[in-house]
Amino acid sequence: MERSFGSEIDLLKLRSGETFRGEGILAVTKALLQAGVSYVGGYQGAPVSNLLDVMVQARDYMEELGVHVEACTNEASAAAMLGASINYPARGAVTWKSIVGTNVASDALSYLSTAGVTGGALIVVGEDYGEGASVALERTHAVALKSSLWMLDPRPALPAIVRTVEKAFELSEASSTPVMMELRIRACHLHGSFTASDNRAPAVSMRKPMDGPSAFEYDRLAHPPATFKQEKHKAAVRLPAAREFIRRERLNEVFDGPEKDVGIVVQGGLYNNLVRALSLLGLADGGGDTRVPILALNVVYPLVPEEISSFCAGKRAVLVVEEGNPEFIEQDIATQLRRADLQTRLHGKDLLAEAGEYSAEVMVRGLVKFLQAHASRLDISAGTRWMQGLQEVRERAAALLGVTLPARPPAFCVGCPERPVFAAIKLASRETGLPHISTDIGCHSFATFEPFSFGNTILGYGMSLASSAGVGPMMARRPMAVMGDGGFWHNGLLSGVASNLLNGGDAVLVIMKNGYTSATGTQELISSPPEDARRVAAGTSAVHADRTIESTLRGLGVRWLRTVHSYRVSEMARTLKEAFTTRAPGLKVVVAEGECQLERQRRLRPMVARLLGAGQRVVRTRYGVDEDVCTGDHSCIRLSGCPSLTVKKSADPLKLDPVAHVNNDCVGCGLCGEVAHAAVLCPSFFRAEIVQNPGPWDRFLHALRRTVIGWLQPA
Repeated sequence: MERSFGSEIDLLKLRSGETFRGEGILAVTKALLQAGVSYVGGYQGAPVSNLLDVMVQARDYMEELGVHVEACTNEASAAAMLGASINYPARGAVTWKSIVGTNVASDALSYLSTAGVTGGALIVVGEDYGEGASVALERTHAVALKSSLWMLDPRPALPAIVRTVEKAFELSEASSTPVMMELRIRACHLHGSFTASDNRAPAVSMRKPMDGPSAFEYDRLAHPPATFKQEKHKAAVRLPAAREFIRRERLNEVFDGPEKDVGIVVQGGLYNNLVRALSLLGLADGGGDTRVPILALNVVYPLVPEEISSFCAGKRAVLVVEEGNPEFIEQDIATQLRRADLQTRLHGKDLLAEAGEYSAEVMVRGLVKFLQAHASRLDISAGTRWMQGLQEVRERAAALLGVTLPARPPAFCVGCPERPVFAAIKLASRETGLPHISTDIGCHSFATFEPFSFGNTILGYGMSLASSAGVGPMMARRPMAVMGDGGFWHNGLLSGVASNLLNGGDAVLVIMKNGYTSATGTQELISSPPEDARRVAAGTSAVHADRTIESTLRGLGVRWLRTVHSYRVSEMARTLKEAFTTRAPGLKVVVAEGECQLERQRRLRPMVARLLGAGQRVVRTRYGVDEDVCTGDHSCIRLSGCPSLTVKKSADPLKLDPVAHVNNDCVGCGLCGEVAHAAVLCPSFFRAEIVQNPGPWDRFLHALRRTVIGWLQPA
């Protein structure tokens, strides 16, 4: 996993009055238990993947409480779990990553919001919008609006986050509506403390099962004609009930200040950045005391008209700080002001950036414009000096460097089993020609960067083969699609493989079988290695015989299927050439098998440490470059791209170009040598075995080899 919470799970057992000190996403887990959650599900994805990881690691304690935990195969199956709350007083929570996960779950969410819920239903979304995002820069807010799902955006402080989680269930039950809560990366991983409460035993749970199903109620089905009544019920009953609960429980927070004629309305999740920006302007302190009044919206949808009117009344101007585009909150506030006939000037995207993450710097620039226009009496010279100083630092740095800093895109890990596959594709394409390549979400998308630069489209998790269906018939050469085993089980099996077989497609599919959902922290799949196989220090990923990707593909009707070990570059290149040139009809699938190197190293390093601590013999494989042989051509680097394969200045004064060099990050995967062999490059690579705690036989062999080598060396 991204990290282990094994030593922190005891924090979930804290009693009332005790102090919780830890990470944001762990605090969310504790809040779920304090709220009496009955079941939890989800699909992993940063930044909230740890929420599900914690639940899985604490499964024994969850079972003790009666909480059912389910790792779902995708976001749609997670959203469908919430159907348990439609008829029964069972509180449920599910989680997934950002707008992309919400899009996958949108069908279930639409029907869920239409039918309404009896028990509280909470969806925790990891909203990784902005510079930390790894996916499309869109927000879940739009889905909440179109499906009438209430959207929470808690202020980044553990007490505020915990209270928001607990009140989310109450809000859901008071308005019979599912609730979404978005958490940005910084909110998920911030550290802090709060006073814990006792965990509540769920009203309905594995330990308190129901005698049978509830009485049949057609009106609880999202099915016409019941849906016509439900649509009106959303607007006439649920929405007013939600607004009343938000107002009564004071879920939104007002931070007052002496400058009463101006104000700022901010999404709760951006509150910390706003206070930082105000402090740079000299208008707030580190504790949050501000001179300019702030309305922090911990609930960004629905807005409460009375709260908006009360905050804006008597103010000359109000600035809305809303990240992303379109400006949903700003438009909503503008409508509320017109309906209340308030003439308060409203600013937002006209002074702040229209799109992108709202850092403190972005906010400072917008606040300066706003305050100069409507509160010119305020001294904000500290902010302007700070911006000038920032610009001067950047100019000095540029002058000293003389050049623009090179981009540092993400890359495959050292020893990643997916890198050799792309090296093989590069070699095979020299003979077959480069095909149209549909890439996918996952680690393998790093091949879009140099030195490979492979990929023409990325259209969704597990969607690579489906996205090649349109272009394939128009290409003289078979298209190629690449997906991981995570994407295969998530969506690729049905959307890609089944669709291709149904339509008689002729494409090449490469499946990276590394054993886990590696891009989100090596969570388990149905085809993950069993526990006993993980104890073996082998590179392959043994799996349950009846749960393999290969058996699934054969059962579906794939006839041309090859499994090749990822690190065998020559064999992989030959297999790919065969896939592109064979006359066999139908889908051609190449399964590239090689366990995720991160997971393998996490398993091996403790084993090696124990052996070394016990004084036992340990052999470590390393690769290197003989610089006397290396010509400085660096074709090996262009074909491999491994971070441990770099360059250094040659010791030979006659060699002007730097030579290739393998640094100490090497994990001994052998890719550099395999690529050199497959591409018929120079024979400068060597393989060495480093023996720690050598025995008598090792010492004898070492002495013998040194003697023989000494005889062969010139005087």
